[in-house]
Amino acid sequence: MLLGIIFGTITGLIPGIHINLVGVSLVALSVSLLSSMSPIYLVVFIVAMAITHTFVDFIPSIFLGCPDTDTELSILPGHELLKKGQGYSAIFLSAYGGLAAIFLLLLITPISFLIIQEIYSILQDIMPYVLLAVSAILILMEKKKSSALFVFLLTGALGLSVLNLDLKEPLLPLLTGLFGSSMLIMSIKNKTAIPKQKISKPKIKRKFLSPLLGALIASPLSSMLPGLGSGQAAILGNTISKTDREGFLVLLGATNTLVMGFSFVALYLIARTRTGAAVAINSLIGNFSWQILLLILLVVLVTGIISFFLTLVLAKFFAKRITNMNYTKLSFITLGLLFIIVLIFSGFLGLIVLTFSTLTGIYCISLGIRRTNMMGCLLLPTIIFYLF
Repeated sequence: MLLGIIFGTITGLIPGIHINLVGVSLVALSVSLLSSMSPIYLVVFIVAMAITHTFVDFIPSIFLGCPDTDTELSILPGHELLKKGQGYSAIFLSAYGGLAAIFLLLLITPISFLIIQEIYSILQDIMPYVLLAVSAILILMEKKKSSALFVFLLTGALGLSVLNLDLKEPLLPLLTGLFGSSMLIMSIKNKTAIPKQKISKPKIKRKFLSPLLGALIASPLSSMLPGLGSGQAAILGNTISKTDREGFLVLLGATNTLVMGFSFVALYLIARTRTGAAVAINSLIGNFSWQILLLILLVVLVTGIISFFLTLVLAKFFAKRITNMNYTKLSFITLGLLFIIVLIFSGFLGLIVLTFSTLTGIYCISLGIRRTNMMGCLLLPTIIFYLF
């Protein structure tokens, strides 16, 4: 578990290093080098790494503007607070949401045993139409509806093309380009200046109950609907519980952790994998017993509490030093690191995909709509798969 927390911190802090990559590597090694090790240890490692990642990955998202696919929505409210010298507060709010989500997960798991299987059996028959409805809601919520629809279709076409290539880890260059390198290039172009950061904790207010409720209702949908990520679940949660900028960061933190945690429960209840960590666990042990689910929930609880305090320590460290760093230079270094990671895992073809997805991401950002519409790159292929 402690090793998982360490690796989850590394994957959270370094843009482009996703837990999915570590999970795939572990599954491959379990056949050879780790064959003598009980798969239970690997499961504990993966769960601890995944939960830690959901807390820590808000740090590069807010301080560098280089989000993971689950934290792209934090850029706008997070950067607004960062530019006001409140980057630490932004990360505190997302971490608070994640910590609350751990206890919400333990609360809803017993209820899930009673209703999730029945709900999922109904959803299976109407899956593509539900995904179409969710996509339509996300597009209709935009002020620039035609631009949102165009971005959804454009990135959907890109996703279809990339997923049909003979490419290792196709999602790495696709999502890194759309949500990572494109944002970094925009920040370099705009010459972002970071003011001195205040290390102060925001007050925990009663109004934060509303975004937590939104996360609680929307997050299980992401575990039952393929192609629907934390970003879309957060948008749906925000429609259920309208909130302000601070509340939205709480909502994002809670949704990110709840989606990951609930994916383990969904794997047990409906045998479906909706996250890379759940895929890795399924590959290692397949159908598992309720005792293993209980072990996973205990690891989630302990890891979540440790990760909350670890994230605050790391956030304080970066907040004190971010103003002493050359932000443009740091963005260039991060951009170079992303290109190296893509080259290692996806080869030269991956670099071509990264270039096209980066250019697409820059264009979509320039249209002034929510970046979550770019998740059409996964939603549209999933809808077409279920329809045909």
